[in-house]
Amino acid sequence: MLSMKDKKNNSSLSRIRGNIVDIVNRTIFQGELEIYEGKISALKRMPVSEKQYILPGFIDSHLHIESSMMIPAEFAATALPHGTTGVIADPHEIANVMGVEGVMFMIENSRKTPLKIYYSAPSCVPATPFETSGALLGLAETELLLSRPEIVSLAEMMNYPGVLHHDKEILAKLATAKKYHKPVDGHAPGLRGKEVRQYAAAGISTDHECTELEEAEEKISYGMKIMIREGSASKNFTTLIPLLQSSPGSIMFCSDDICPGDLMKGHINLLVKKSVEMGYDLMDTLRAASYNPVKHYHLDTGLLREGDSADFIIVDDLMLFNILTTYIEGNPVAEKGRSITIAEKERPVNNFRTPSLNREDLKVKPLSNRMRVIEAYDAQLNTGCSIVTPRIRNDEVLSDPGNDILKIVVVNRYRQSKPAVGFIKGFGLKRGALASTVAHDSHNIIAAGVNDSAILTAIEAVAATQGGLAVVNEEKKEILPLPYAGLMSADNAV
Repeated sequence: MLSMKDKKNNSSLSRIRGNIVDIVNRTIFQGELEIYEGKISALKRMPVSEKQYILPGFIDSHLHIESSMMIPAEFAATALPHGTTGVIADPHEIANVMGVEGVMFMIENSRKTPLKIYYSAPSCVPATPFETSGALLGLAETELLLSRPEIVSLAEMMNYPGVLHHDKEILAKLATAKKYHKPVDGHAPGLRGKEVRQYAAAGISTDHECTELEEAEEKISYGMKIMIREGSASKNFTTLIPLLQSSPGSIMFCSDDICPGDLMKGHINLLVKKSVEMGYDLMDTLRAASYNPVKHYHLDTGLLREGDSADFIIVDDLMLFNILTTYIEGNPVAEKGRSITIAEKERPVNNFRTPSLNREDLKVKPLSNRMRVIEAYDAQLNTGCSIVTPRIRNDEVLSDPGNDILKIVVVNRYRQSKPAVGFIKGFGLKRGALASTVAHDSHNIIAAGVNDSAILTAIEAVAATQGGLAVVNEEKKEILPLPYAGLMSADNAV
């Protein structure tokens, strides 16, 4: 087992042989790697008997580690066996809860894993003025983060209206990123025409929010890189993968948000395998999974060249992509589907004020015989709206599970205030209620259920652990505590 104390103890010369996949020069040859002090000291072409393939490890070009509900060290232990050697993480979620303190927690915990976790400075905290977050990252805080070596970019600029309308603070943040020679990531779903041209011209270099091929092609035409996203919340791979043939140099792979169950099944390796199975060029695919993000963000992750950091993976073949071993800085960190790293203990951090609620706080009076309802769509981040006839009893609007309409409640976790109450459809819930402090982007308590009693019980369960996920019905109550900012656990994914 490898601990971080052992990470640099690799001063002896080691050699690994196999079929070397050189994605820089787009060729494959038999040969041997010589590794000394964590770097590739020599790369020799020679006949070898080993049938295995050696190639650069995979990079997730954009994700929120918090969405895995694991702290960085435990996320790493789950991702390493899938051949992931680096990720670019936007700590936007914990920043909304705890500000710079939360970002620094992520950076410090990342030092306890060999996985190369690079960070972006969150650009929009809070994300919206319509909800209360736990912190604010203004220009001073953004510059503090951008000045750090662990920060490789300004994170997704979701306030694209601020860019288009020349908001002074937004433009100052973009200028600060330029000052530190760090790219700016984008977040502009559906933006087209002259507006996306203006957005790109402001220095926005990437976008991971495209859901249509034509939208992505237009953004590429203005010089933007497109991250093909396949996560737990949104799946765009099948729609966007044709870009790999038309614009291979402009493509990267990312997960954005990935839950523990999905991460246990695979990571960027699954996109690589799927792309090759669909007939897309092997080298273009591997470059999207490693070379392109390494070059775009100026990462120190190795690409199998002499002098590079010895970060690479060994696979059985170039169709199945079964990961045999993952190496980082010359050390094996995962073998045959299992991490061989040891995660160190970590102190919990949080920002939580327990709310005081009662049944009266959740009551909704009818305004008419029609009401708006949020529509949630499976596997998509966007929502819709529909107009329905409310279920009314005793001059009160109630949940209507028979028509898939649930009451939804948002409770401020940072200060005492009146909750926001509405209605939503698309859950399909017939009994009980759900509650969570994983509630993008401000991560207040959000709950939905078939009646007020169940909703209150679920909210109280989450509050009792100062953050987590709860599910309740008439017979039982289950809670998953998330003591790290109400977003993450120090437990592993298993």
